[in-house]
Amino acid sequence: MSDTAATETEAPVFNIQKLYVKDISFENPNAPEVFTVQDAEPNVELNIGLENKQLDAEHWEITLKVSAIMRDDKNDQLLFEVEIEHAGLFYIKNVPEEHMVHLLGVECPTILFPYTRQIISQLTVDGGFMSLMLEPVNFAAAFESSRAQQAQEQQTLN
Repeated sequence: MSDTAATETEAPVFNIQKLYVKDISFENPNAPEVFTVQDAEPNVELNIGLENKQLDAEHWEITLKVSAIMRDDKNDQLLFEVEIEHAGLFYIKNVPEEHMVHLLGVECPTILFPYTRQIISQLTVDGGFMSLMLEPVNFAAAFESSRAQQAQEQQTLN
């Protein structure tokens, strides 16, 4: 019976405690003139970053940083710029160290991204534009690519 109790207390725990906006900005510097252009050729520049911060032994703050800039290439005009830092507070306990990097770099941002995408979509609509619906991000592929690049850089240094 005590073996069962010990196993239960040592089982990995992963919970989302809170999702929240840390910082958000929407700039529409050329309104209202931008809404009268008929022949616009919009182009979006998207940047996504990730920041992990350990708060204590069992709490992590994971922040997804997204910047989207839409320009009208034909008329050389900025349409809008949106920036968001969207975070989650995660409770992580009894997870083996070798799994933490994947959990923090893949699983947590995969949970955050759909919420971040929805906020950006609504913000662009509220700014007077069509909804900017970001494509899903394969954080697992990005994670593996980053690790491969780090390994190659390490090999180059040696």
